[in-house]
Amino acid sequence: MDSLSTGSLSGAQKEELMDQVKQQIAIANAQELLTKMSEKCFKKCINKPGTALDNSEQKCIAMCMDRYMDAWNLVSRTYSSRIQRERNNM
Repeated sequence: MDSLSTGSLSGAQKEELMDQVKQQIAIANAQELLTKMSEKCFKKCINKPGTALDNSEQKCIAMCMDRYMDAWNLVSRTYSSRIQRERNNM
């Protein structure tokens, strides 16, 4: 039998396994969000990398990250509600 088979797991064990998988996916999504946000905002806001950020670079990065998070949240909410509507229509 396959070592990844869930046939011998109880309902509670399957639920716990699904919770762990969901948690790992959430962590991976958060890491991806931070990586992409850092890359995009760095590219947009930092013209000459140095040992410190000047005031305008700090403001630019803060605004960029706020906008990126707002957009991410909007897309996430819209996607979740679309999935929910599709489930309800089944």
